[in-house]
Amino acid sequence: MAFGMSEQAYFVLLSLAEEPRHGYGVVQAVKAMSDGRVRLGAGTLYGILDRLVEAGYIEASGELVVDGRLRRYYRLTPDGRAALAAETARLTDLASLARRVLAARPPRAALGPA
Repeated sequence: MAFGMSEQAYFVLLSLAEEPRHGYGVVQAVKAMSDGRVRLGAGTLYGILDRLVEAGYIEASGELVVDGRLRRYYRLTPDGRAALAAETARLTDLASLARRVLAARPPRAALGPA
């Protein structure tokens, strides 16, 4: 995968898997999905959106003017859905490994200096 998947980018893709959204809608969805842990500022969000568009993972799906302001909507592409699925599988494998390591018996303490 050429695109480096940050946690923030992962949440942006995940928010767009539900439905097309405009920037503020993405911010709100990410905040809700992460229980407020991930918060996206405008500069961060639009940088991520630009990189996701460039990678072919999302595309603009329309624009509306609401209260005199332009809202550009984005949607997930098939490549974006595949990238999201691949990253989800990678994270699942990583979490499984962590559970196995943490559940393993701790190593015996050393008897003295080596």
